[in-house]
This record gives sequence, structure tokens and C-alpha cells, in this order.
Amino acid sequence: MSAAAEGLVEFGAGDLHVVVAAAVPSALGLYRRHAELAEDFPDVDVDVDADAGFVFVAVGDHRDWPGLVVTQRYAPAGAGFNPGVLIVPKRRQVFIGAGTRLLAYEARSGAWRRSWEDRADFGFWQWRRHGSVVLMSAELELAAWTTDGTKLWTRAVEPPWSYRVEGGRVVLDVMGAVCSFGIMTG
Repeated sequence: MSAAAEGLVEFGAGDLHVVVAAAVPSALGLYRRHAELAEDFPDVDVDVDADAGFVFVAVGDHRDWPGLVVTQRYAPAGAGFNPGVLIVPKRRQVFIGAGTRLLAYEARSGAWRRSWEDRADFGFWQWRRHGSVVLMSAELELAAWTTDGTKLWTRAVEPPWSYRVEGGRVVLDVMGAVCSFGIMTG
């Protein structure tokens, strides 16, 4: 079965090769067996009747098998709560967000390791990179990390909200109240 038939999305990011899927790939056992680091997060933070999503992320450096494999069930899922992956190739840093779980991995010294695990208030929306800063949007939170995975700040928000970055400043609009602050300082 081809990668496309299984719903796998593959792309390159610098010297890294990334594979992402919203369903369990048929070769999951092989991916895990060949990985330097394979992590599975089967739990979700909602009751058992809730609709949960699944995400598979594998990252490597164009060898036969990726060195990092992460699988996760997550909630909330759908309706704007899709998983997201941001790769910083030069730093060999990977940010993964799904449901309320945020993960970061790095492979600077050759081997993959988890840098940290964090939570997104209510549900993850997306990652966006702005120069040396990575911003994470969630239903009730805007947060920032450096591209090496160091957390800078977090801000509570409530919908409807949006932001834009202009000249090193974040312009945040929360329910019509607009404020501006430095992207590095929050």
C-alpha cells in the first residue's frame, strides 16, 4: 500500500524527513522498532465517549527509518482542533501540538530526546514561527518559545481572539480589546 493510500503526508524540512498521518499506519510496529525514540500517548483528557483524534509523527534524517516516532490520541479533535507539527531544521527541534498536549523533541547531539511536555488551555490550534520565536495558539492561550524550545511566556485569552506580528511585536486582539507587546518578552 502506498503512503498516499494510507493517508501519510511526507515532506522535507532542511535535512530532516517528516511523516505525519491522522490514522495508524500499517507499518507502525516497524517504525517503532527502528526508532531511536518511540513514544505513545494513548490517553486523552476527556470522558471515554468523546470523539478523540489520532496523530502519527515520524522524523528522521533521510535514513531508511525515522529516528523519532510519536503517536498520540487527543481531544478535543476536529472543528478547528487539528494536530500541528512545526520543524526547526537548523536546530533539529520538533514541536507537536494535539488536543491539550504540547510536546517538543530535539536531536542536537545525534540522538532524539523529548525536551519538554506542556499543556494548551482547552485545545491546541496551531504553531507559527516568527524568526527565532515559535508562537502557539490555543482556544484560551497564546504562548511563545524560542526555536531551541525554551519557553518565553504565555498569555490567557478568550474567544474570539486573534494576533499578528509586526516588527518584533505581537498585536493581540481579544474580544475587540487590542494590545501590543514584544514578541520576546510577552
